[in-house]
Amino acid sequence: MLKIMLNQKNKAMNIVKYRTSEFVPASFASLVDRFFDNSLNRGIVEPTFVPRADVLEFEKEFEIQLAVPGLKKEDFKIELQDNYLTVSGERKVATEKKSGTYHARETVFGAFTRSFYLPETVNASGISASYQNGMLEIRVPKDEKRVLKHAIEVK
Repeated sequence: MLKIMLNQKNKAMNIVKYRTSEFVPASFASLVDRFFDNSLNRGIVEPTFVPRADVLEFEKEFEIQLAVPGLKKEDFKIELQDNYLTVSGERKVATEKKSGTYHARETVFGAFTRSFYLPETVNASGISASYQNGMLEIRVPKDEKRVLKHAIEVK
């Protein structure tokens, strides 16, 4: 999983990886956390999952890519509030009847929510999203008027 944090000093987004794999815990503390999360979540009727995300920065925009196969573009809800871009939706279990028996089922279903903190230098009205081949791509343009980076010429 990734934590996306804003560095207040230079107004840049920092991405910090804090768990290397969802199957292998990064530390003993995460092993204990996973144990209690799984134990406490057994009574939950509605399953949830966290889609994988990639965040890229370009000169004029940020790009957020979420891996969410099996949905339609109408299944997503994308909101921006207080510099938090929140993507949510739900992947429902296929209800068609199959005559076979599952021996393994590793695909994930359920509701999901991912939030990303955006710097103040983005153009909120220019945010766009597209969905193709199981990837949700959100483009967040930078506001050139509010960019804090400024080159100073030495004379």
